[in-house]
Amino acid sequence: MNEEFAPIAVAGSSKSASKRSSRLFKAGAMLAVSAGMLGAIGGVASAQTVDPVPTPSGTTAAHAQVESGITLTHLTSSFTLTGAPGQTVTSLGAVGYNVETNNPSGYAVSIKASADAMVGAIPGNTDSIPVNVLTASDGSLDTYNGLTTSAQPFHAQGERSVNGGDELSTDFQMRIPVVNADIYTTTLTYTATTL
Repeated sequence: MNEEFAPIAVAGSSKSASKRSSRLFKAGAMLAVSAGMLGAIGGVASAQTVDPVPTPSGTTAAHAQVESGITLTHLTSSFTLTGAPGQTVTSLGAVGYNVETNNPSGYAVSIKASADAMVGAIPGNTDSIPVNVLTASDGSLDTYNGLTTSAQPFHAQGERSVNGGDELSTDFQMRIPVVNADIYTTTLTYTATTL
């Protein structure tokens, strides 16, 4: 004889199924919210990686036109040779100056006196010193040449100066003549010319 078994009802099984459905619904809702947030974040990230608008640009040619030139600067403003009559007084490098030029053939520096004689500063002193008693040398030779009112070359070279100019100097020498005690003066003009 066959026995049929009736399904056994489990207490609370309907309630459990309802809880499972609720949990599944909540999980689905959370997944939907998460997916929405990821989509929003992805939208922000993609907005940040957009290429910027190109900046207009162009080019220009820079030129430097160099002309030929020569300058004489940093000339010593004054010097004094001091001694008693009969003494030969020498001042090495008494006058310094700078010559700058890009002339490939070089340059020369000349000196000329403003007058034939050096005159005293004390009123009533009628003595003077002939300007050619004041002699000069560019330092490369031991020979000293007397100054005159005509420009005489005292330095020359056959090449251009270094960048920033050549630092040069003049040595002066005088045998002090027999004249009244005083300070005797003349003005010397230095001129640099290209060769």
